[in-house]
Amino acid sequence: MELAHSLLLNEEAYNQLGEVQKAEFIFEWLRYLEKLLLATSRNDVKEKQKTLVEQLLSLLNNSPGPPTRKLLAKNLAILYSIGDTFSVYEAIDKCNDLIRSKDDSPSYLPTKLAAVVCLGSLYKKLGRILGNTFTDTVGNILKAVKSAESQGRYEIMLSLQNILNGLGAAAAPCHRDVYKAARSCLTDRSMAVRCAAAKCLLELQNEAIFMWSTDVDSVAALCFKSFEGSNYDVRISVSKLLGTILAKAVTSKHPGTASRQSIRRVSLEEVLELLGTGFLRGSSGFLRASGDMLKGTSSVSRDVRVGVTQAYVVFVSTLGGAWLEKNFAAFLSHILSLVSQSHPKATQTQIDAVCCRRCVSFILRTTIGGLLGEKAQLAVVKDICQAIWKLKKVMDAVMSDGNLETRVGSTDVAASQHMLVCALQELGNLIHNLGTTAAPLLQDSSTGLLDSILSVTLHPSISVRLAAAWCLHCIAVALPSYLTPLLDRCLERLTGHKSSPEAVTGFSFAVAALLGAVKHCPLGIPHGKGKIIMTLAEDLLCSAAQNSRLSAQRTQAGWLLIAALMTLGPAVVSHHLARVLLLWKCVFPASPKDLETEKSRGDSFTWQVTLEGRAGALCAIKSFVSHCGDLLTEEVIQRLLPPLPCAVDLLTQLSSILKMYGSPLKTPSVVYRQRLYELLILLPPETYEGNLCAILKELAADLTAPDIQVSASTFLLPPLCHQDDLLILSPLLQENDHRFIEEQLLLGNGVACGSLEYDPYLIYEKDVEGDSVPKPLPPALSVISSAAKLFGVVCAHVGETQRLPILEQLLDSIKHTKGARQQVVQLHVVSSVSSFLKYVALSKGCLGPEEMKRFALTLVTGALESTNPLLRCAAAEAWARLAQVLDDGAFTAGLAQVSFDKLKSARDVVTRTGHSLALGSLHRYLGGISSSQHLNSCIGILYTLAQDSTSPDVQTWALHSLSLIIDSAGPLYYVHVEPTLSLIIMLLLNVPPTHAEVHQSLGRCLNALITTLGPELQGNSTSISTLRASCLLGCAVMQDNPDCLVQAQAISCLQQLHMFAPRHVNLSSLVSCLCVNLYSPYLLLRRAVLACLRQLVQREAAEVSEHAVMLAKDSREELTPDANIREVGLEGALLILLDKETDERLCHDIKETLNYMLTSMAVEKLSLWLKLCKDVLAASADCTAITCVDTMQEEEGDKGDDASVLTTRHDEKSHPFTNPRWATRVFAAECVCRIINQCENASSAHFDIALAQEMKKKDSRNDFLVLHLADLIRMAFMAATDHSDQLRLSGLEMLLVVIRRFATVPEPEFPGHVILEQYQANVGAALRPAFTSETPPDVTAKACQVCSAWIASGVVSDLNDLRRVHQLLVSSLTKIQAGKEALSHLYNESASTMEILAVLKAWAEVYIIAVQRHKNHRQPLKTTSCLEDSIRNGSCSSDGLLDLVYADLGTLSRLWLAALQDFALLTLPSEFASQLPAEGGAFYTAETSENAKLQYYNSWALILHATALWLTSTGFVVADPDEGASDLSRPVTPTSMCQGSSSGATIKSPEDVYTDRFHLILGISVEFLCSLRSDATMESITACLYALQALLDVPWPRSKIGSDQDLGIELLNVLHRVILTRESPSIQLASLEVVRQIICAAQEHVKEKRRSAEVDDGAAEKETLPEFGEGKDTGGLVPGKSLVFATLELCVCILVRQLPELNPKLTGSPGVKARKPQMLSEDGSRLVSAALVILSELPAVCSPEGSISILPTILYLTIGVLRETAVKLPGGQLSSTVAASLQALKGILSSPMARAEKSHTAWTDLLRSALTTVLDCWDPVDETHQELDEVSLLTAITVFILSTSPEVTTIPCLQKRCIDKFKATLEIKDPMVQIKTYQLLHSIFQYPNPAVSYPYIYSLASCIMEKLQEIDKRKPENTAELQIFQEGIKVLETLVTVAEEHHRSQLVACLLPILISFLLDENALGSATSIMRNLHDFALQNLMQIGPQYSSVFKSLVTSSPALKARLEAAIKGNQESVKVKIPTSKYTKSPGKNSSIQLKTSFL
Repeated sequence: MELAHSLLLNEEAYNQLGEVQKAEFIFEWLRYLEKLLLATSRNDVKEKQKTLVEQLLSLLNNSPGPPTRKLLAKNLAILYSIGDTFSVYEAIDKCNDLIRSKDDSPSYLPTKLAAVVCLGSLYKKLGRILGNTFTDTVGNILKAVKSAESQGRYEIMLSLQNILNGLGAAAAPCHRDVYKAARSCLTDRSMAVRCAAAKCLLELQNEAIFMWSTDVDSVAALCFKSFEGSNYDVRISVSKLLGTILAKAVTSKHPGTASRQSIRRVSLEEVLELLGTGFLRGSSGFLRASGDMLKGTSSVSRDVRVGVTQAYVVFVSTLGGAWLEKNFAAFLSHILSLVSQSHPKATQTQIDAVCCRRCVSFILRTTIGGLLGEKAQLAVVKDICQAIWKLKKVMDAVMSDGNLETRVGSTDVAASQHMLVCALQELGNLIHNLGTTAAPLLQDSSTGLLDSILSVTLHPSISVRLAAAWCLHCIAVALPSYLTPLLDRCLERLTGHKSSPEAVTGFSFAVAALLGAVKHCPLGIPHGKGKIIMTLAEDLLCSAAQNSRLSAQRTQAGWLLIAALMTLGPAVVSHHLARVLLLWKCVFPASPKDLETEKSRGDSFTWQVTLEGRAGALCAIKSFVSHCGDLLTEEVIQRLLPPLPCAVDLLTQLSSILKMYGSPLKTPSVVYRQRLYELLILLPPETYEGNLCAILKELAADLTAPDIQVSASTFLLPPLCHQDDLLILSPLLQENDHRFIEEQLLLGNGVACGSLEYDPYLIYEKDVEGDSVPKPLPPALSVISSAAKLFGVVCAHVGETQRLPILEQLLDSIKHTKGARQQVVQLHVVSSVSSFLKYVALSKGCLGPEEMKRFALTLVTGALESTNPLLRCAAAEAWARLAQVLDDGAFTAGLAQVSFDKLKSARDVVTRTGHSLALGSLHRYLGGISSSQHLNSCIGILYTLAQDSTSPDVQTWALHSLSLIIDSAGPLYYVHVEPTLSLIIMLLLNVPPTHAEVHQSLGRCLNALITTLGPELQGNSTSISTLRASCLLGCAVMQDNPDCLVQAQAISCLQQLHMFAPRHVNLSSLVSCLCVNLYSPYLLLRRAVLACLRQLVQREAAEVSEHAVMLAKDSREELTPDANIREVGLEGALLILLDKETDERLCHDIKETLNYMLTSMAVEKLSLWLKLCKDVLAASADCTAITCVDTMQEEEGDKGDDASVLTTRHDEKSHPFTNPRWATRVFAAECVCRIINQCENASSAHFDIALAQEMKKKDSRNDFLVLHLADLIRMAFMAATDHSDQLRLSGLEMLLVVIRRFATVPEPEFPGHVILEQYQANVGAALRPAFTSETPPDVTAKACQVCSAWIASGVVSDLNDLRRVHQLLVSSLTKIQAGKEALSHLYNESASTMEILAVLKAWAEVYIIAVQRHKNHRQPLKTTSCLEDSIRNGSCSSDGLLDLVYADLGTLSRLWLAALQDFALLTLPSEFASQLPAEGGAFYTAETSENAKLQYYNSWALILHATALWLTSTGFVVADPDEGASDLSRPVTPTSMCQGSSSGATIKSPEDVYTDRFHLILGISVEFLCSLRSDATMESITACLYALQALLDVPWPRSKIGSDQDLGIELLNVLHRVILTRESPSIQLASLEVVRQIICAAQEHVKEKRRSAEVDDGAAEKETLPEFGEGKDTGGLVPGKSLVFATLELCVCILVRQLPELNPKLTGSPGVKARKPQMLSEDGSRLVSAALVILSELPAVCSPEGSISILPTILYLTIGVLRETAVKLPGGQLSSTVAASLQALKGILSSPMARAEKSHTAWTDLLRSALTTVLDCWDPVDETHQELDEVSLLTAITVFILSTSPEVTTIPCLQKRCIDKFKATLEIKDPMVQIKTYQLLHSIFQYPNPAVSYPYIYSLASCIMEKLQEIDKRKPENTAELQIFQEGIKVLETLVTVAEEHHRSQLVACLLPILISFLLDENALGSATSIMRNLHDFALQNLMQIGPQYSSVFKSLVTSSPALKARLEAAIKGNQESVKVKIPTSKYTKSPGKNSSIQLKTSFL
């Protein structure tokens, strides 16, 4: 293939190839050439032009395939447009000659076609340059049309389109001729030719004025004719043509030149009239219609009607939204008139009426829903309301004087009904899509929207009543706040108008529809409504018999209400279940005998009512089973069963009853069957075992009943075929945007579309397809599909012997019928047997006796050769299922052989298609049919069939089958990959484009091959690269195909290739292909595009985005008009698409794609993303719909909004988002929150304005979030104050995120303030609307959260400013104080629970923050940020906030306690359910407790923390909160806990109340912490731990914990578990703090007991005192019963997790092993320190014996931490863990237990061992000791020396080792170590007990003296040395004070010379370094102190040494001088003179 990449064709390489490769080679060369020509310079092209032209023209004779000829033509045109044009005429002549040629052989055809294509391409590219030749060319081409076959006509039409396009107005002379030719082609028998002709005419009308003026009628008539017998593509193309021409006719401004011709102005009315004619009379026009009318036959075929419907849509879309808005009233009245009484033809049968209504609904839905913005839609709603009122008035007039002209009246009513149905459905859809944005409309009384709907609920026609009910359903889903009021109104009317049959059915439909809406409204309806509805239903059922005029309606209404009630779910239904089951039991006779008597009694009418009632009951039970599965216990099932046998009995009797009473019972009996079958399908077959045979017989009879006329294949079979197989059938089975209307064509003329009146019971069910009206099929059809489905289940469960006769019977019934009937029966039988086989296969059952196999086979084989393609498809599936069920290799091989033989011998299309698919299906279900020879022969046969060019159908099915085989064969297929691929490429290059379905199958094969090759496609071997090149080539061919589904296949193939071999797929061309098709009118193509985009952006979002923008900038022809990628980028284009798109799956993919792009690019392209979101949110801020933008600018200008939004809006295009839908705006708001989260993970500059501004200055491309804060606030404000509730929630969430992220960002210009402070007005304004009375509770709840976050953030320090927001919380507090009863009755009780808890949680958060700030304020923090500064400066605020809360604290505390009590009750296990209060808790009702649980779960933690803080602040001593509880409807206080409501008189003592509260808080905490759910939030866990901390802060609860040891142990075990399961350091620290408090409580308890014992037994002997504390007098600690043991476990857990080396098991030796110490992380250090603090407290909790048991462990751990973490730090600091362990050591060593007589000796031994351990740390074991920090160890030794009793450290061996350590350390050179050593010695020398301190003095004093004299010799050079000297002097001074009197003078005599030697005289002082100066000052100061104290020594010394005296005097004099005159010190002069050294000769003995 590489050889093909050259400018000229490499003929040498080309000639060596085989036929197939040649075609590939040429195509590859042409593809390359196209790119190359555009990139080559003009001169180079001109050089080679002659050769190139020759090569290209010679290819014409090589019979090029369709894709090749297209490319060839394109290249020729490009070549001439770049190079010289003089030889172009020769080329044109040559093409014309080829076309004129008389050769008609098939082999010459490709050449002719290529010539035609070349002409089109040349004229399109070169246009008027060729002006003078075109008449000949066009004439020549038009002549060719007459003799051409379909491919020729197709290509000629497309070529003419190109010629017209290139020449523009210059082609005028030929317009009429072209028009004539195209007219005849528009009604061609080939559909592809019709499409091409439509495209040609569409091009023609651009210039040919006559088409949309004088000839407009005939064009329309022509189009109508073209719709007849058309397919989907033709309807799309022709409707586009017709719509465009008519739109042009209405809008054209006729040019002046044309005034010479008689031009006809066409008005809107005429155009609509024209379309109306097509819709109502079809292509017959006006003339023949009258004749047809006389005959009474309907002449409009459905395809014409559907085509015209699409033309309406194109017409309006072309004129645009603004036009529609202006002319909506006229348009609406015209559209509705299509189904009005003035055209009885359209609606004369039910079937026609339903189909016409579908079309009208589609026109309204697509135009209004697709073109208008929200504001315009609101106006439309008013117009529709007006129309409904008008129709209502007409109806009222007719109804009132019905007695005069009854007949006329009834036809009027019947005719207006369809207009009403369409209007009501559209109204429902509109409001459903508008959501809460429509709220103002419903409040507007002038529109009277609800009244108009409720008034037509009484319409005589059932369809209208159902439509009105559905409309109410939509309103309720859109506006949940209207659900309850509407329900009330309907129930009230239903109760009030029980005597009117219309009212009973109408309002029962309405109630059912509203109940169906409840599941879409999370806030629900009040629980009590269920009871009202149940009572009403019972009432209706009981009163049905009273009045025969109403009995049918009341029966239906009663059961409908019960069935709808079931959708409310188990929580509601469980209360009414008993009554429902009773009704169910009563509705059927108790025994078969009663049924017999019934039969003999009734008449036709009573049977009608009875069947209606029983069908209703069956439906209600079906609804129960499907919606309340949780209630289906064994017991309930047992109660459901008894009526079933009777229901089945009645089923068997139906036919005889029908015979008796005739046709009135026909429909009721069908409905009854249908309902029973549906219920049985849902129930497990075991429940009706006894009746299986009877049911089976009935089913068989139903399926073969003689009165079925209609073939219902299109709804019966698709569920039984495999989804993938449906693709090869009709394109109508595929999803597309016109599915809603195209469905009727699928069903065939005799079958009605689905419509609600066929099954009113569906009104409360969710529709399968999206949210449109449910569309049940007529009962006669749906009973068949239920029967077929049930047959599968029942047949599988009856005994194997009973299956046979039934199958035999079914087969016979097929044989005995003839003609069309036979087809219908065959269809039913095959579908039921298919469903049987499918059921058996899936449940792994077995088929039964051998005979069964034969019967099944005969049946399926017959169907495989049926003329109905769907039936063949289903049969192929059944064929494979049969093999799957039997699972017998020989049988499968036999089946395959049957197909082989048939395929070899048969020549007819039917057999070949059926059996080829059968082979594919076999492979799909049984893998590679085990043996490879099967695979080979299969593939061989399919290859042959795939090349059968005479029948595209055979090719399509064979290729589809091949794709299934490739898929299922997997690796086995490798050997066949190459031949298959070349076959696919050959077919792709040769199959005509008119056979799109073959191309689609080829695409599926290619896709399967790519999947089979998989990642191997990345390889570099020659074979793989060839395969890869072929795959890419195949994709390129498919991308060029005109059929959209083939393009979709190409995209998914490229997507696969990109996944496996990303380097080899050209991303830019793929992205450009995706962008071009982003707005394709074909749904499946758009889906493919987005699926591919979604995959691409996961890997390389930035590249995809760049390619898209590049493409938009470069693209020569504009992309699709909607895709505004140039301005808004791909991201913006996707957002626009999201706004327009209605398909759910597509919207989901768009959102995913945008999310991936946002995740990877939002931070880099911050401005772009924020601008997009802002545009979407601002566009809604109040623009009118899509009217002119100028008016919008004025409006915006008046509002004085931020001008930046408006700067760029000059023309329509520059503002991409015109009035986006609320869902899009919600998505934009969510995106903003995501962007903030992304920035959080990026750089800190995003949240630091000073840094951001600085970095922005450095590089202006830098962009940071904080710079856009104003925009963020504005967006949040716009969203939070919108009409749409969902958007308000998103806006508040955005505000919350902004507050949390930016609360601490300081404002650099105003120190002490934060950046958010300037926006406090916006925040207040955004929150205020959420607290109005009509706001739904979920919005208020969210707003409360934002309020508390805002107050807690500390942004606003001024109390007056805070009050604004605080006031909102106060208002909601007053609102909820009334308790659960007084809150709104619009929603379910759980909604008010949610609101109350949200308010309480918000207050709790504020209170917690207030208390914290108050604490911080009292003990100023060490660290201060600007934020805390501001708090401390505005001193009012810290206490002020507390004061604000304080006012309401009484109320709050009471409500908090009540809420906690509720929570405690709700979390009780289910076995205590009986003990719960019957009426619920303080804030929830018993019925809604399940929903309430979740809400309590979300808010209890903060409330618990706040309550604990409040109880702490009162110290648990507070007046009983019952005072002032009068304003609560029920005193909700914990005092009412555990009391029966009757014994309210018992009042508890305050002590009991405190105990209750204490246990409430403790109980909730322990319950939560001991069983942490995986979804427990960090917030809840920390809040819970903080609550426990607060609780244990005060003495009273501590005494409770201390005195109840089991409680303490339980708490410790729970905390241990928390520490084990949660890794978060903050949680572990908080847990440790609680542990510490528990230990303190235990200590206090032990102290208290000891104290009281001493007081009591003061006089007694000390020995007799009982032992207190753990371990009593034995010292044993029992695990599980011991507090200390539990604490030890927990601390060990923490320590070992941080320092695994502490665990002897891990280190493998119990001894102390020297290892390299390590630094812990900050969190780790904090945890270890906290654990050590707890350990050091433990001995105090024990008895002396107990303390002995635990001491070794504690010491081991403490010293272990010291050893493991003693790291040397710079500056001699101790690491925090070392400090903690030393502190702990000190605490342990100074424990009173060490001195208590019982434990003294043991302690002494243990402490000595511990000291030994510390000393051992030093001694090198394996030369690693130098790593340890000497200072830490020395300090530890010092702690031992100073804190223990002397006998521990004074034993000689230990003492000697300690002294040695000090000596050794003094020798270390590191100055910091020396300083620390001196300091430690200083403290030891001072120790009061001489036994301890003297040995150290003896050993070390002389060392120190020597050291100091050394310093004296070499002067200190830095501060460290200076410090060493100072510390040394301090030690000596200490010695002086410690020494005995008679030794002191000697010591002073040693000290003084040293000091004096450092003094400087006045000269030296001036030039000394700063260090020497400091030394001088220090020495002088000390001399001044010592001199007077020891004056005698001082004097004698000075006198004996004149040198010293001289120095001293000079120094003092110099010092005085320097005090007088500050001499500038010079740092560089050394001090002169040498010190005389004095030896120390004093002895200490």
